[in-house]
Formats: sequence, structure tokens, C-alpha cells
Amino acid sequence: MTTKTQPSPPGTNLELLADKFAPRHEVMQTQHLVAVAPIEATYTALRGLDFTDIGGAIVDAAFWVRGLPERWKNRHHKTTRVPTRLTFDDMAAGSEWVILGERPGEEIAAGAVGRFWKPVIEWRHVDADAFTEFAEPGYGKIVMSLSVRPYGGERSLLTYDIRVILNDSASRAKFRPYWAVVAPFVKVVQATTLRTIARTAEQRDVQ
Repeated sequence: MTTKTQPSPPGTNLELLADKFAPRHEVMQTQHLVAVAPIEATYTALRGLDFTDIGGAIVDAAFWVRGLPERWKNRHHKTTRVPTRLTFDDMAAGSEWVILGERPGEEIAAGAVGRFWKPVIEWRHVDADAFTEFAEPGYGKIVMSLSVRPYGGERSLLTYDIRVILNDSASRAKFRPYWAVVAPFVKVVQATTLRTIARTAEQRDVQ
């Protein structure tokens, strides 16, 4: 069951859903961006983000390379359909990602469990209400949080927070070399995501 709380006045809630679902983590990578739009317009753009709009040469190349092992494994099967639209709700309905919680107007957090350091990722579905306590050895957990806070009167501070929890020492050892390779690409994806949200919010605000 997804946690959804009543909205509080913007900027008054200092608790993060990311802290709730990943209080202990081996990896944390955070990016920030100031959007020239009020918090309401910025969160609307954040909540309606279509992840298929996040592009650019580096981002596209990173996703293409990451998908090579799975495409090779499935080379004799029918081509997997590439989604043309992928919002938070679409992702939660059609993948192993789950929406962990949302504070409307402030933050949304999603998570996934798997062995994502493997060439072909082995996902494990875990419901939101069991996510924090899930600690089966051999698996890791990813928490992705997107949040917005007021930044002055008519601007907003966007934050993209990625945290990774590993359930045992063997998984930590396997994850470290994987993360050393992918971390720079994750940072580019985070920055591009924030720019996409900010651009949408700024365009909406001037209409």
C-alpha cells in the first residue's frame, strides 16, 4: 500500500520520504536545480514527468549500452515493445518499481529491489509496505526521490535523490565496481531529468 499524506504548507515539512525509506544506505547521489517557476507549477511538472522525454546523446547511449545484455539474451524472441509514455503511475503499473509514498506538492519516492549489478538485471517485486523491512541476502534496493521546495518567492528548488541499500557484504562487494562505472551516467540522467521538469514548469508558468 502506497503511503500518501495530506499536503502541508510548502516548505514547512523538513522530513524526507527518502530518509524514511532509505535511512541507511551505501550510496547516495543527489542533484539540485533551481526552476524559475513557483512550487505549484514545478510539482505539477514533476508529478506528470514522462520519463521517455528524458533524452540527449549521453543519456540515450547509456540506456542503449545498459540494455545490450538483455537484448542479446532475448535475441531469438519477439522484440520487446518500447514504451512511448512512462510516468510514475505507468512505471508502477507496468514494472517492478513501486511508488513508496507521496507528499502531494512536495515529494514522491519510488523504489525497486533486484540484483541490478548483473548484466541482465534480476528484479524482485516487493510491495511498498514491505519495502523498508525487506532484507533478503543477495539483493539490493534503490530509492528514487524527486522533491521540490520554495526558493524565494517565485522560484523552486528541485532535488533528485538516488539511494542504494545492499542487504549483505557479498552484494556490496559486487555492487562497488558496477557503481564506479555507472555513477557518472546516473548523474547525467539526474541532471537531464531536473532540466526537463524545470523547462516544463517554466513553460507552464508563462502560459
